Amino acid sequence: MKNIGIVCEYNPFHNGHAKQLQAVRQQGRAVCLMSGSYVQRGEPAIMDKYTRAKGAVLCGADLVLELPLPYAISSAEGFADGAVEIFSRLGCMDGLCFGSESGTAQSLMDGAALLLSEKLQEGLREELKKGVSFPKARQLAAEALGMEKGLLDKPNNILAIEYCKALLRRNSTMEPIVLHRGGNYHGGREQAEPSASFLRSVEDWEGYVPHEAWQLFQAAPRYTVEAGERAWLSVLRFMEEGDFEALPYGSEGLWRKVMEACRTQGSLAEILEHAKSKRYPMARLKRMLLCAFLGMTEEMQKEPVPYARVLAMNSRGQELMRQLRKRPDLLLLHPGEEAPKCSYAALERRAEDLYGLFRVGQVDRAGMYQRARLFRETGSTNITR
Repeated sequence: MKNIGIVCEYNPFHNGHAKQLQAVRQQGRAVCLMSGSYVQRGEPAIMDKYTRAKGAVLCGADLVLELPLPYAISSAEGFADGAVEIFSRLGCMDGLCFGSESGTAQSLMDGAALLLSEKLQEGLREELKKGVSFPKARQLAAEALGMEKGLLDKPNNILAIEYCKALLRRNSTMEPIVLHRGGNYHGGREQAEPSASFLRSVEDWEGYVPHEAWQLFQAAPRYTVEAGERAWLSVLRFMEEGDFEALPYGSEGLWRKVMEACRTQGSLAEILEHAKSKRYPMARLKRMLLCAFLGMTEEMQKEPVPYARVLAMNSRGQELMRQLRKRPDLLLLHPGEEAPKCSYAALERRAEDLYGLFRVGQVDRAGMYQRARLFRETGSTNITR
């Protein structure tokens, strides 16, 4: 049986994701690598990772692993490359499935090869000298070298190309499997393929989420930036200059601008507004502030991740886990299972405890996520709080 990987956030899981799982399961096992408590946009996930993973398995995922934190809150390039690294270390993945608004596997792989070329780097440097943002400079340089117009205009296309870059960079044997991604990425309200950003803005997800997961999600607590903003600001206000300098994404003096904003502004929105510029996208600033809150330095982000966690599975996932346990390339831990002593384990514990400060209506107890259990669809084990 083939093992097909899906890199995801499920923030939240919806009908479009269920459609992808259905397509993947026609070819083999659906192995999901899902962001944990924090997501790539630089925010806490709308629901805890155990609830999201359980919902995914109830809707067709065979095995859900957690994408380690340094990758989950990285740039699109780091997010994709980290995911491909984890799948490669599993040693048994046959394909990687992802969405694209307009690309085919061939056009995306061709675009990825172009972005990895030295000619592209030369053109990119020239465009950056003009003062445009990195994404725009890269798009202009790539299109000047013959990339299909508009291929780097859409969010799913951009991430798809990053997956392809990672596959090429690592000489991976995983086959890229491309599915068309319809709907409006940022505000789509179509029930068949809604946007996650739209769902995060409303309370009731009935009709947008598969029935198997809807009741689970409705009963689950929500987590938002607003609920934990004061805790976040308190950390930023106590940081020293050296702490800001050590942050990821702070090159070219950006950390100084962020430090000044944190010391003069009264809200996260004001900090972001004060620190933004044409050169750097807002998402980069948000990830930088999240790293500051979590205590993640640039050095930590570059260190190899020693393990990944297993969040949920069904019977087909259990079969695969029996194979994976025999492979020495990547240590897989269950929720609550003690990690080897290392800097990443300390970061993981701190990040999980801080996540509880974002719960709407109340604050989670410290250490509660170390007491969570693995969800198995065919067994009696369930999530504990």
